[in-house]
Amino acid sequence: MSNIEIVLKEAMQIDGAIGAALVDYSSGMTLGQAGGSGTLDLEVAAAGNTEIVRAKMRTMEALRLREGIEDILITLDTQYHLIRLIQGQSGHGLFLYMALDKRRANLALARHKLANLERTIEI
Repeated sequence: MSNIEIVLKEAMQIDGAIGAALVDYSSGMTLGQAGGSGTLDLEVAAAGNTEIVRAKMRTMEALRLREGIEDILITLDTQYHLIRLIQGQSGHGLFLYMALDKRRANLALARHKLANLERTIEI
């Protein structure tokens, strides 16, 4: 039984959370989303960040890097955007996306909490 909605609601409890989504990077489709209303279009963010993940995967393959991506961080003037690739077998091909308000977020703590949430996802 899927717990995506619960995981995303918990992600929104992270200090500074603006929005969160679980995304399939093979299709760019969101499997669930929370927050973002009025400030962030999570569907557009999911599609755009899918391209980022794909590009990084291609680059790593070209470089023959045999490591897994834990997360990708994009730092804006007022926001952090975190892309956390799901490592578990049931989540292969998925990533958690989270936007945070830079003034209210603790980046290290947010990364830690997102990593913990990633381990609890049941698809």
